[in-house]
This record gives sequence, structure tokens and C-alpha cells, in this order.
Amino acid sequence: MGAVEFDLPWPPSVNRYYRHVGHCVLISREGRKYRRIAVSRLGGLFDKFSGAVALSLDCYPPDRRRRDIDNILKCLLDSLVNAGVMEDDSLVKRLHMEMLEPIPEGLVHVHIAPLPERRG
Repeated sequence: MGAVEFDLPWPPSVNRYYRHVGHCVLISREGRKYRRIAVSRLGGLFDKFSGAVALSLDCYPPDRRRRDIDNILKCLLDSLVNAGVMEDDSLVKRLHMEMLEPIPEGLVHVHIAPLPERRG
């Protein structure tokens, strides 16, 4: 399978992705909504990646607030797995993320490409 590219909305940060209920940690309502959006946009569009991949993310935040670039990664990766784009986020062996200029509502441009098998 070759590389694929697509856009997804700006994901919730890891700080808003989880909720603590007693001793349990759950995915928040906002996180579940984002997963549903990813599934509705991507479900069945591509063959599922099952080997090592390179992931490139062009991140366009919704505003100019300061953000840690890694805070959007967990929700985004979980949503890609949930949408059937890849078997597991442990398949990401190369990652490139770039925070770019804000655009209204924000978005993330995703590029996923298979990596050749490594020997030795």
C-alpha cells in the first residue's frame, strides 16, 4: 500500500482527552466525539496499515494560544486506530510534526507512508 493524506479537525489536547471518574480513567465526551468524526471521515477509505509507518502532521491550531505540540498526539493517534487507518499506534516508527499558523477552527493535515522493512 502507498502513502495516504487527509485532513482532520483540530483534536482535543491530552489534558481534555481523559476524564477521571473515581479510580477509573475514561475517554472524555469530547474525545469520543472526535473519534466518531475520524471514523465517519476515514472509516473504510484506505486499507489498514499493518506494518511500520512514517507519520507527518502539519498542525494548524484554531488560534494563537501557546500550545505544547505533543498534547494533540494521543487523541489523534487513538482516533486513527479507531477509524481503521492503522492497526495500532505502535506502528509509528518515524514522526514529524510541525506547528504552523493558526486557521479558523484549526485542522491537522496527516500524511502516512509505509516504511521499508529493516533488516539486522
